[in-house]
Amino acid sequence: MPTVHVFARDHINTDEIIPARHLTTDVEAELAKYAMEDYDKNFVRRVKPGDIIVAGADFGCGSSREHAVWALRGAGVAAVIAPNFARIFYRNAINNGFLALECEDVVETFMDGDPAELDLTGGTITNARTGQTLTFVPVPQFALDVQKAGGWLEYMREQDQKQSQQSQQEEQHA
Repeated sequence: MPTVHVFARDHINTDEIIPARHLTTDVEAELAKYAMEDYDKNFVRRVKPGDIIVAGADFGCGSSREHAVWALRGAGVAAVIAPNFARIFYRNAINNGFLALECEDVVETFMDGDPAELDLTGGTITNARTGQTLTFVPVPQFALDVQKAGGWLEYMREQDQKQSQQSQQEEQHA
């Protein structure tokens, strides 16, 4: 069961998610070492693969950089759940197959370290400590498909490959 890491403040910007001084690479494993460093220096020591960040409103505001998504994903974060996101962060998350889920009252429902149950198809997150369940804006199937593929480029490659195979099959049956 994933652990929740609460960053309750609103307007956490991309410089806090991955400081600009570390933007010398696009390798997720390298970026992961510095995820959330300017907000919480110990975050990368605590986070485990599949964990969830719960954050305040307008998460990911500031500079447009995919590195913010890459750093979180590289650190093992499975999703960020916040009341809302900066538009460019949200789009970068979808394009990179990373879950950015919009959910009101999420910060008030979780404490740092709480275990959570995340149901993407049901659109719910449950605090396993308290039993309280919240609903979030459902993830569009398209975004889930992009996430499953590992990002937009991988998704498009899969789609191209499927179309090629379908065309070849149609030619064989013609």
